[in-house]
Amino acid sequence: MKSTGSFDVALHRNLIGGSWVGSTFLPNINPSDLSQVVGEFATATADDAQAAIAAARAAFPGWSRSGILERSRILRDTAQEILRRKDEIGALLSREEGKTLSEGIAETIRAAQIFEFFSGEALRLAGEVLASVRPGVEVQVTREPLGVIGIITPWNFPIAIPAWKIAPALCYGNTVVVKPAEVAPGCTWTIVDILHRNGLPPGVLNLVMGKGSMVGQALLDSPDVDGVTFTGSVGTGRRVAEAGARHMRRSQIEMGGKNPLVVLDDADLGVAVEVALNGSFYSTGQRCTASSRLIVTDGIHDRFVAALADRMATLRVGHALEPETQIGPVVDAGQLEQDLDYIAIGKAEGARLVGGGDLIERPTRGHFLAPALFADCAPRMRIMREEIFGPVAGVIRVRDYDEALAVANGTEFGLSAGICTTSLKHAAHFRRNTEAGMVMVNLPTAGVDFHVPFGGRKASSFGPREQGRYAAEFFTTVKTSYQAAG
Repeated sequence: MKSTGSFDVALHRNLIGGSWVGSTFLPNINPSDLSQVVGEFATATADDAQAAIAAARAAFPGWSRSGILERSRILRDTAQEILRRKDEIGALLSREEGKTLSEGIAETIRAAQIFEFFSGEALRLAGEVLASVRPGVEVQVTREPLGVIGIITPWNFPIAIPAWKIAPALCYGNTVVVKPAEVAPGCTWTIVDILHRNGLPPGVLNLVMGKGSMVGQALLDSPDVDGVTFTGSVGTGRRVAEAGARHMRRSQIEMGGKNPLVVLDDADLGVAVEVALNGSFYSTGQRCTASSRLIVTDGIHDRFVAALADRMATLRVGHALEPETQIGPVVDAGQLEQDLDYIAIGKAEGARLVGGGDLIERPTRGHFLAPALFADCAPRMRIMREEIFGPVAGVIRVRDYDEALAVANGTEFGLSAGICTTSLKHAAHFRRNTEAGMVMVNLPTAGVDFHVPFGGRKASSFGPREQGRYAAEFFTTVKTSYQAAG
């Protein structure tokens, strides 16, 4: 423990080859209260990353051939411990990332559900026995673990995203080196600690915290990493893909979004407003699935903008742990500056700021920003083309459904898309013709289940889908075996 002011702060080390190591630490600051240090977290070097990769490589033969009951038991026990500690871990999540306490607890429960799901999948590893075209020959198709997996996770879902990468990797018999975001490493450290104490053999799961330019790059540069699964920015995602091609290894990449929510004239206004409010601003808009482009047809446009602005005015922005808070702080100073820059860009481009967009003072010093809504936006504007990753949304007025669909698809991204309508015809057409990996009808664009595939199209995603049974497409490799019968 390290003393910081009037309270003690725990030191959190990296886990390499089954040992907790590290001597240099950086503070993890609470965005709701900048005077509070959540914890001190070790910073790994490139050499530490190489040691972690070597440990994972050494552990792979044993773990890849381990019994399915052992894997299932460890994942199930981890799920149960996360669930037992949901209030504690949820509060940690809220303190380090800034989500409201209810969101932090809900995300923690989701992480437990993910581990529980894959504890079952470990017992359902299946293959196929097929007839050969040649008499007297048997054919078996089986799945085997890919190898050493490098995992690089973002800060915006600091427990759910590490869970949905780590759990399937271990389930299918891979070994892991995980690097969480510098801004919010605490939840990943907690998952690793739980798995370590629940009996993972040394080297199967390794944690290296620190700078992406050093630790993450070491994972990308290593020829001993068989696959990299990454969630983060488009720029970094492209570097992950380039490194994957250079090493001829598998890559799974989830990047940005500029997700549309279409609101048609026949939509239920109350439903549309709540869907937009949730999708655009909850979790402080820091979701890759957030609906930052609100595409609204003429007949309902003015009523929708007025009603959404009124509803936004009732939102309580504040300390993440206060029960009345509905929108927590922006995660850190750098992200806050980016949000404010884009708000200024929107004004300069001619968009009309309907409400919000100003800094808010609270009893504690934190990164508090009132959610911002722009109207009179055009598809060509930067605030309508570039991912802001904050509580900022803009409304684009369109004539009809056909124009709305064209505008919705007119982006380099294709992660999530939504429509609010009471028309079965338009809902069905939109589901089939929107260029997105996930489609929501009368639901927020942000919010997905843990047991079904997650991913997008175009510049939003690259490689196999995440989550559910589709995770096997990335974390396993297929082997076809032939044998003479008899």
